[in-house]
Amino acid sequence: MKFLLKRLAFYGLAAFFAVTLNFLLPRLMPGDAAGAMFARFQGRLSPEALEALKRAIGISDGPLYLQYFHYLRDLLHGDLGISVSQFPATVAEVVWTGLGWTVLVAGSSLIIGFVLGTGLGVLAGWRRGGLVDSVLPPTLAFIGAFPYFWLAMGLLFLFGFEWRWVPLRHAYSDGATPELSPGFIADVLRHAALPIFTVVLATLGGWMMGMRSAMVAVLGTEYLALGRAKGLSPARLAWRYAARNALLPNVTSLGMSLGFVLGGSLLTEVVFSYPGLGFLMVQAVRAQDFPVMQGLFIMITFAVLFANAVVDVLTTLIDPRTRGREA
Repeated sequence: MKFLLKRLAFYGLAAFFAVTLNFLLPRLMPGDAAGAMFARFQGRLSPEALEALKRAIGISDGPLYLQYFHYLRDLLHGDLGISVSQFPATVAEVVWTGLGWTVLVAGSSLIIGFVLGTGLGVLAGWRRGGLVDSVLPPTLAFIGAFPYFWLAMGLLFLFGFEWRWVPLRHAYSDGATPELSPGFIADVLRHAALPIFTVVLATLGGWMMGMRSAMVAVLGTEYLALGRAKGLSPARLAWRYAARNALLPNVTSLGMSLGFVLGGSLLTEVVFSYPGLGFLMVQAVRAQDFPVMQGLFIMITFAVLFANAVVDVLTTLIDPRTRGREA
C-alpha cells in the first residue's frame, strides 16, 4: 500500500505540473485567441467588441494568479473553455467528436501490437535461431525505424491509390448514417483497418524484441530445468512458465508505450484525414484555436498518466518483489 501511495503521489505531481504548463504556455505567447479571431475581421469590429469576445471565450486581463485559480476551478468542473474556430461550441464538445475515433485506432493498435508482438517474442526466444527468430526481428526493426507518417503515406499509396483495397479518407463512407447496425460497423472497421495496421506495423518490432530478450533471460533458470526433468511438454514450459515470468517487462512498458502509440496514431490520422484528435489538433493549429489545443494536450497527458498508474498497479500485483525494491 505504501508503494502504491508513493506512485500515485508521483502521478499527481506530474499531473499538477502538466496542468500548470498547459495554463502558462498560451499566456506566455504573444497575442491571444480573441486577437486571432479579431484579426480575421480586419479591423471591422470595435475595441468594445473585442472585449466582449474575450469575456465570451473566458480570456481575462486580471492578475495571473487569479487566472490560474479560475482555470483550476473550471478544469475541476470539466470546463475546458470555448472553441475559437467553432464558436460557440465548447472545447469538450469539440474534443468529444474525435475522442472515440482516436480510442478506436490507438486502443486497437496498442492491444493488437502488444498481444501479437508478445506472442511472436515468445516463439522467437524459445526457438532461438529458428525461422521466426532469424527473419522477423530485423525485418520489423527496419520497418519500425520509419516515421509513422511516412509509413502511413506509403501504405495509403499502395493499398488505397494503387490497389483500391481500402478507403482513402475519413472514418466512414460519405452519406452513411452513424448507427449501431452491422453495415455501419463494418464500414467503420473497413476505414479504420489501414490506420490500425500502420501503427501496429510500426510498433510490432519493439514488442517482439522486448519479449524475446526477456525470454532469453529466463531460459537458463533453475525452474525451467526442473520442469524439463519432470518431463513437462515444451509448449507448457514455454507458455506457462517461461512466458509468464518474462512478461513483466512488457507489461511495465505498456503504459509508457501508450504515449508513443497515441502520438503515432495522431500523425497517422492526419495522413488518412481520420477525424480523431490528431486531425482536430491540426485544425486547431491552423485556426490558432488555443483553447482546443490546451484541451487536447491535457486530455492526452492525463490519458498517458492514467495508463502508467494502472500499469504500476498491475505490475505490483503480478510481481510483489517490485514493492520490496521500491518501498
